[in-house]
This record gives sequence, structure tokens and C-alpha cells, in this order.
Amino acid sequence: MPQADSSLGTEFITLQALPESPCIEFRRVRTQRAADATETPCIVFLHEGLGSVAAWRDFPDQLCAASGLDGLVYSRPGYGRSTPRAPGEHWDARYLHRQALEVLPALLAALGIHRPWLFGHSDGATIALLHAAAFPEAVAGCVVLAPHVFVEQKALHGIRRIRQAYEAGLLRERLQPVQGDADSAFYGWCDAWLDAGFRHWTIEADIATLRCPLLVVQGEDDAYGTLEQVDRIVRILPHTRTLVLPNCGHMLQRDAPEEVIRATLNVVATHTGRIPATSSPQG
Repeated sequence: MPQADSSLGTEFITLQALPESPCIEFRRVRTQRAADATETPCIVFLHEGLGSVAAWRDFPDQLCAASGLDGLVYSRPGYGRSTPRAPGEHWDARYLHRQALEVLPALLAALGIHRPWLFGHSDGATIALLHAAAFPEAVAGCVVLAPHVFVEQKALHGIRRIRQAYEAGLLRERLQPVQGDADSAFYGWCDAWLDAGFRHWTIEADIATLRCPLLVVQGEDDAYGTLEQVDRIVRILPHTRTLVLPNCGHMLQRDAPEEVIRATLNVVATHTGRIPATSSPQG
């Protein structure tokens, strides 16, 4: 099995193509197999609503090593050590669209990444779906964990609970090591989802143009979403492959890393022929 080079440090790039010119924190993951290949696909990792480069821990290295593909891990503006959310800036119901349609394309262009596989979790999964649908020729495939395609009361209840935990101090302490400005990340995400303007948010119409291979992974015990998220995606995009994991919550890459990696390898292998399939996801 190829090895991922975990010695590569964090880098920064300013996206001058965007009006606000945000500085983006990113980390590359290199593999021995990818280093010897030409036209090697890259996996771009899109983090959750409270994530960052550091919050992924070593999962990107594990997946890239197993697949032999290079990876790119980055923190969106407002997260990690990227440009923080400006004081008083409120993310509205279009904030995920802006990340998918403006920030991600600018980052990929600046780094010279073409037709990547997108691997998104939660908010990052939503961004992956939106980007792949808007730029169908520019994405090789998508793997999305716990995606949001519409707002569920379960998600809002979960966010209200986590806000209480944050303001009690314990969650804030846990977020500080992975967020340069924990308040910037937390309140940007939390206030957007709990805003009245977000109640009827949906991306179901937006993703109808998605044509690339798609794997959706959902945990049965997710505190922020139900299997209705998966069902709606499948109704819109019948070519979707699905994997539902029992006894698994929202953090699928931590609760069931082997299952997630195995399913990802299979969908990538099916559509590239580069990686031997080991098993097939259910669905």
C-alpha cells in the first residue's frame, strides 16, 4: 500500500481573484503512487461546519494512502487559520453557495487542481454537491458524508444543544486547538443555521444537474440529520450509491473510518479503474 507523506506542512494562499482576497490555510497530502503517476486525480477534502485542516486529524492521510491519490485539505474562510470572519459579519442562507460557487473554484484554479474527487462532510458535503452540480465537467466524482440538502428540525435541535455546550465553555475549549478564532467559526455557523431565513433552505433544485459519480454515506444515529436526506438525494439523482451505517453518528470518518474508506475506494475504483475494489457499499 502506498504511504501518505504526513511531513508536508500547512501552507497559505491568498485568493486574489475574489473581492475580499481571503487567505486560505491548506495542506497537501502526497502519496508514493501519486508521485510516480501522471494526470493523477486529487481528493479535495471539505470540512464540516465546525471543522478545519486540523480538525480532520489524520483521516485524509489514511484515505490518500489507501487510494494512492494525492489530497488537498483546506480551511474555509472563517475557519482554522484562514482569514477569520469579520466582526459583525453574518453568514446568510447563501453562505454555502458562495463557498461552492466562488471560493472553491478560485482555490482550485489558484492551485492548478483539475477534475478532483470531492470528499465532503456535513456542510462540506453540501458544498461538494453544489460545486459538482454547478460545474459538472470539472469534478471527477463526489463522496459526501452526512450531507444537508434541506433543513430538518432534528438539525436545529442539535445546533441549539451544541450552542448551549459552547457557551458553557467546554466545547469552546475543545475547538480552540483547531480554530484560530473559535468564536468566528462557531457563531458564523451556528447563527446562520438558526436564523429565521434558513428555515426553508434547500438545495434540492440546485443539485439536479449533478452528473458525476456520487456516494452518499449516512449514520443511522446522526444527531443532525435523518435518512430523509439520503432519500431525497436518491430521488433527485437515481445514479447515487448509498451506504447507511448503523450505530454511527454524525462524525462518520471517526466512528467508522474503515467502512468509509472501503466504500470510497470502491466508488473511485469503479469509475477510474486505478484502484482495486475491496468491497461494495450497500445501496
